[in-house]
Amino acid sequence: MRLLAALGLALLTPLAQAADLDGRAFGALWGIPFAGMLLSIAIMPLALPKIWHHHYGKIAAAWALAFLVPFAVSQGLGATAGVLAHTLVAEYLPFIILLCALFTTAGGIFVRGNLHGSPSLNVVLMLIGAALASVMGTTGASMLMVRPLIRANDNRRHVAHVLVFFIFIVSNAGGSLTPLGDPPLFLGFLKGVDFFWTARHIFPETLSLIAVLLLIFYLIDSYWYRREGVTKQDPTPDTPGFGIEGGINFLPLAVVVALVLMSGLWKPGIAFDILGTELELQALLRDVGLLAVTAWSLVITPRTLREKNQFSWAPMQEVAKLFIGIFLTMIPVLAMLKAGEQGAFAAVARAVTGPDGQPLPWAYFWFSGVLSSFLDNAPTYLVFFNLAGGDPQILMTTLAPTLAAISAGSVFMGANSYIGNAPNFMVKAIAEDRGIKMPSFFGYMAWSGAVLVPLFVLMTFIWFR
Repeated sequence: MRLLAALGLALLTPLAQAADLDGRAFGALWGIPFAGMLLSIAIMPLALPKIWHHHYGKIAAAWALAFLVPFAVSQGLGATAGVLAHTLVAEYLPFIILLCALFTTAGGIFVRGNLHGSPSLNVVLMLIGAALASVMGTTGASMLMVRPLIRANDNRRHVAHVLVFFIFIVSNAGGSLTPLGDPPLFLGFLKGVDFFWTARHIFPETLSLIAVLLLIFYLIDSYWYRREGVTKQDPTPDTPGFGIEGGINFLPLAVVVALVLMSGLWKPGIAFDILGTELELQALLRDVGLLAVTAWSLVITPRTLREKNQFSWAPMQEVAKLFIGIFLTMIPVLAMLKAGEQGAFAAVARAVTGPDGQPLPWAYFWFSGVLSSFLDNAPTYLVFFNLAGGDPQILMTTLAPTLAAISAGSVFMGANSYIGNAPNFMVKAIAEDRGIKMPSFFGYMAWSGAVLVPLFVLMTFIWFR
């Protein structure tokens, strides 16, 4: 019995400490699996598309094991189990469950009608999408609005620029005001950032960016519209009128919003211990509720309606497989960054810190933004959130300009490349499936470099000095 008790104590002690790893104990080599995972996402779809398409799940698992196996050897099975439990229960599963609920409910709403893709209508559709993005997520808003936008412009020759600006505005900038809008902000919410904090602190930046992008788009689209000489098509007797099918799914969407709000505002003080990680009652009820909402949407939506929307689980499966690899390989990187000057990435900490020891908002804006352009904005947000101290109460008050810079950089600059945010690739895939020739990876970056980067420079001088 004493031996069993001793073994139990030896196992439980590292479990309790697993969620709070000491970043000073890790060298820079522990970041190799994380770097390999993100480089695989960035390069392999372009260099080895067939291998990536068929084996991306296995590649993600391999990089996860490249971290877990050495970690188990050096830290023990107890600490490894604790780290796994914390990552899954506190971060990965809530993130995936919310994304799945938004993806499923949005996929059950079909906008029909004979829309004419004039510059004015395109602006209106993008403005609606931007407004919806912070309510139903950039993924949900993109999936809901991209199909009617494509149908509205199906009689035009030059359409690629419409989808590029749609990605800029709806798939990224529009989701910057609430945790529902974009994965980085939801992760911040899980860390303790108030639900309406970003709406209060980066609303001027968001409004200005969307307004200027819509103006630039209108000028470009008007040029091509006049040059093509597009005339409005008269509807025929069998042309379906404008309307929404599957509108019942707006009710599940409202429940999603209510569940997330509940988990952030209701604090009953009840928690369950799962291998050293506390699972609070409100978080458990939120996630169970979101799973129920997902099933509810599937039941109430006719299959034919989802077929009209060309609904597929493939994008959701890809996100789920890739993000488990990202979340696991990030564990030592986050710990090292949180160690600041005492960790292996002290140079990064010095680059975003002024001579007086205070964080530099402009540096946080650009470092978090540039990495979000290529390495996925959700983990990038977590990296710099922890680098800035990781204490939500301090970041929301004393260091509010820093948190605003991290939030804006992570969300806005996810639009700089196709791989910066999950909906970017989803929109590209849907457009190409409809026969639209989208810009190449670097062609898209030429657009973002010419349009977005100058705007971000201007924003730096106005808000993030």
